[in-house]
Amino acid sequence: MSAQEPATPQARALATLRAYYEALNRHDPSGVVALLTDDVVHDLNQGPREVGKAAFREFLQRMEFCYRERLHDFVLLASQDGLRAAAEYVVDGEYVADDIGMPPAQNQKYRMPGAAFFALREGRICRVSDHYNLQEWFSQVAQA
Repeated sequence: MSAQEPATPQARALATLRAYYEALNRHDPSGVVALLTDDVVHDLNQGPREVGKAAFREFLQRMEFCYRERLHDFVLLASQDGLRAAAEYVVDGEYVADDIGMPPAQNQKYRMPGAAFFALREGRICRVSDHYNLQEWFSQVAQA
């Protein structure tokens, strides 16, 4: 173990989550994907389950094209064994391009809480389950 590596499985899981969200906020899809297992499972909020790094990369590309988001005010939790973790945060966003199945984009701004649950394996994320209040997002986008 290097001097920089966290000492416990729980601390390593929290460090992985911090790196994941830092890469998301840098708009660095390669940095995000590097933290995932090849068979990562992504449960989209009120949407389908996607499997694999390629699907996750496509999701990130769509998000980058349609939304400008910054996540902040994190609360990160991890089990002692480092196999499960959770994050709660606030997202400040702007809807900049039409997304599939969503209303027309007109640079509407939104702010709302979000959360995600994670499973980790051998120091990498093997499942991400995203959660936010889609009806609240619709309401904010419609009022903007």
